[in-house]
Amino acid sequence: MERTIYLDYNATTPIDPRVAEVMTPLLGPVFGNPSSAHGPGREARQVVDRARGEVAGLLGCSIEEVLFTSGGTESNNHAILGTLKASGRRPAHVITSAVEHPAVTEVCARLDASSGCSVTTLPVDRTGMVDPAELERAMRPETVLVTVMHANNEVGTIQPIAELAAVARERAVIFHTDAAQSVGKVPARVDELGVDLLSVAGHKLYAPKGVGALYVRAGTPLHNLMVGAGHEAGRRPGTENLLGITGLGAACRLAAAELEERAAHCREMRDRLWEALRDRVPGIVLNGHQDRRLPNTLSVAIPGADARDLLARLPGLAASPGSACHSGEAEPSAVLAAMGVERGLALGTVRFSTGSGTTAEDVDLAAELVAGVQGT
Repeated sequence: MERTIYLDYNATTPIDPRVAEVMTPLLGPVFGNPSSAHGPGREARQVVDRARGEVAGLLGCSIEEVLFTSGGTESNNHAILGTLKASGRRPAHVITSAVEHPAVTEVCARLDASSGCSVTTLPVDRTGMVDPAELERAMRPETVLVTVMHANNEVGTIQPIAELAAVARERAVIFHTDAAQSVGKVPARVDELGVDLLSVAGHKLYAPKGVGALYVRAGTPLHNLMVGAGHEAGRRPGTENLLGITGLGAACRLAAAELEERAAHCREMRDRLWEALRDRVPGIVLNGHQDRRLPNTLSVAIPGADARDLLARLPGLAASPGSACHSGEAEPSAVLAAMGVERGLALGTVRFSTGSGTTAEDVDLAAELVAGVQGT
């Protein structure tokens, strides 16, 4: 079987072997319900508490402010819908950006279509950046929530969250950031960002799929999305995902200890790939911010190329096209469209994202393969 060059770490990461090792006892001897008062239950509760502390350590918050969820999508839904329901405001107003993940845009679209709540979508510049001045202008007396992602999943642009959150804080408006792509790659400490709510997705930082967390600043009003038994201090019903929570905690602990080292490695591999592609592919264009972007993310537009076709001809290379297929026809991604990327370049965009397992051999060979296919 031919080896696959995996350069799609923004889509998902493999479980770190050290994380898997910590999770293994949860497949056997440690199996209790954390809500049970007997010995196995208490043992399970200790596992959850330890993991909560590890997540809190990475985010720089207290353990009481960490709510475990099923992943980034649930965290985003809970942050947005829970804030609106807790506010009880009608009319209510939500502000978001034009480059959010569907886990935010789809929620906001549903709000926009319902009565009693309006949504303002902030534009971005050519690099995918939101201007804090635009947020200032969009604020209304009835604004309840601002939700702007920390780092973009497609082009890697890192938003000025601290400045944006300060605008919201001056008006006593709750600020949420989807940090699924940034946590574990760049510092995402909640007090430095100034946010009230922050979403985490485990499978983006070498933890298993199906687990995440929502940071909820103490005192932030947030209504529950579901009803049932009072787990997670009464904030989320359902028996805790012991296996996933353990993995998320271990992954956060490792990320906190290795953040700078990981970022440096990913940046080195990303830049090596960019230089190799730039030398081999005429006219190639970098999407996103030159400097303020994730250390592992490289979004490039290849003039005249069809990214989906290009990648289909390279089955041994795992990367993502910058377009989506609708009714059999490729369309530019909403993110690239919002950035004003010309349609032809958007359809020729490929996102490469490096990770801890990426090697110099991987990126050199990837550049050769792309250049070879593009030249045919």
